Amino acid sequence: MYSTLEQKYKRIQQELMAGAVALVFVFLSGTLWYWWVEGWSWEDAVYMTVITLATVGYSETNPLESRGRLFTIVLILMGVINLGYIVNRFTQAVIEGYFQEGIRLRQQRRLMESLTGHYIICGFSRTGRQIAKEFQAEGVSFAVIDSDFESVQQAQSEGYIVYQGDATLDDTLLKVGIERAICIVAALPSDAENLYTVLSAKTLNPNIRAIARASTEEAVQKLQRGGADAVISPYITGGKRMAAAALRPQILDFVDGMLSGTDRQLYMEEFLLDAAFCPFVGQTLQKAKLRSQTGALVLAIRRSDGNLIGGPTGDTVLMSGDTLICMGTAEQLRSLNQILGPINSQQLRRPKQS
Repeated sequence: MYSTLEQKYKRIQQELMAGAVALVFVFLSGTLWYWWVEGWSWEDAVYMTVITLATVGYSETNPLESRGRLFTIVLILMGVINLGYIVNRFTQAVIEGYFQEGIRLRQQRRLMESLTGHYIICGFSRTGRQIAKEFQAEGVSFAVIDSDFESVQQAQSEGYIVYQGDATLDDTLLKVGIERAICIVAALPSDAENLYTVLSAKTLNPNIRAIARASTEEAVQKLQRGGADAVISPYITGGKRMAAAALRPQILDFVDGMLSGTDRQLYMEEFLLDAAFCPFVGQTLQKAKLRSQTGALVLAIRRSDGNLIGGPTGDTVLMSGDTLICMGTAEQLRSLNQILGPINSQQLRRPKQS
């Protein structure tokens, strides 16, 4: 499935190619006529065809009878019509920027092919736009999928990598590197579309983390059964946040300040412990001295079996597969990332894996 932009670009290519093929056919027809019917040499036949199609007004190379002149008239008309068509299509392509669009499409395709360890946003509505802003603020690589031409144009104007297509189709997901992505966010307006997207994504990449938007509680359950790792309902979440804003406004402001925005002083981040790289697996928090080494605070630990330990003590043992939920400044979290996994110390974010 090609996007609207790709379809337009391919159409103008096909039209120009058809015009060129037709011009070659007219040229060969004229040359063969003068050589075969009129009995001229190949050189004279080619020369006569060229000056006829070019309408330069030179005299006849050799005398022509009525039949030859009638053919020459037809050849001139065919040449003028064909050249006019090519010039018209070429001028339209230049004015409407099809050639620049073709270059941009090739650059975008190369960018998509080079993406790895990226995030995919399906749907660029109000929810998708906010997700894209947060991803951009976090500095992570991501691609956007949307079937609406205007939404695609808006995403392009904001500098995002975007592909126009149906996110529920396997071919569309493959175009944005689903097999190399680490997370897909299904933020389409329809619960059915989000479910199909999650099913397709999990089929193409079983290890990908899938986040889905749901409109109803029933859709939440279906999406979870469909393989979504997390399902967010804007209405349920919005209601909880409004209640929290009424009951605990300062806590909500504090947590919001750490989770989103570009001018934060404190951040919350998660780190996955791997025994192959982390030197502190098997040690207690007290012995690991993470707080004294980095200044970052370990708020909670989620075990590999899903058990959550809130406010871990110094006697809590770090185990392979644990996910540490930590708070600190950007520099503190970078330092923590370096000592937890030196092999991957150039990255601050270690994405959650299912």
